[in-house]
Amino acid sequence: MKRAIIIGATSGIGNELSKILVENEYKVGITGRRKTELDNLKESNSKNFSISSFDCTTENNSEKLTELVNEIGGLDLLILSSGTGDLNEKLEFDIENSTNKLNVIAFTEIVDWTFNYFEKQGKGHLIAISSIAGIRGSRIAPAYNASKAYQINYLEGLRQKATKTKKPIYITDIRPGFVDTDMAKGEGQFWVATKEKAAKQIFGFIKKKKTVGYVSKRWRLIAILLKVIPNGIYKRI
Repeated sequence: MKRAIIIGATSGIGNELSKILVENEYKVGITGRRKTELDNLKESNSKNFSISSFDCTTENNSEKLTELVNEIGGLDLLILSSGTGDLNEKLEFDIENSTNKLNVIAFTEIVDWTFNYFEKQGKGHLIAISSIAGIRGSRIAPAYNASKAYQINYLEGLRQKATKTKKPIYITDIRPGFVDTDMAKGEGQFWVATKEKAAKQIFGFIKKKKTVGYVSKRWRLIAILLKVIPNGIYKRI
């Protein structure tokens, strides 16, 4: 039986992925701030779920992850599904700071710990859910888009490191468009995927050990468009 940890399993994509992994014979450690939600998930399959309730932005992630790995008996796969972001046209620092604490600081600690664990073990698969928003900046959510750009580039750096090790260590960057979760904010949303569809597609990327996956897959077209829009046009959007 394979072992996995999902950071951010109380709701949304992480919650759905937890169910899919257990259905596919994984023993899964699930984390999140809301213990009640984790307890509810564990009740659905107490044998194959282990819970650890903690806040990534205030606690020692490395210590918590080590404890959880010991509890589930190893680690083959870690999915980082925890993230935050708010619209912030007025540039309120508290909003930007809160975003960076989770999407940059906690993210870095978690993926570094994971990579070092897999390198020592000699194998493993790290999946992080970034966002298509990381491709360009945003006037209405500056920190969110910038933090996702940080994640995209950091994961690319880890992918280079993994290649240099010559070990079977895989780094997958999942870049969702709009998914029907609490994270979806703003008007005029289109191509909105359900969390169930998103999780199913992500599991497919996991099995194929994809480098980058867009959810839903047609968001790759938007990614290409965003990359080629000239700066002079994009800044007026």
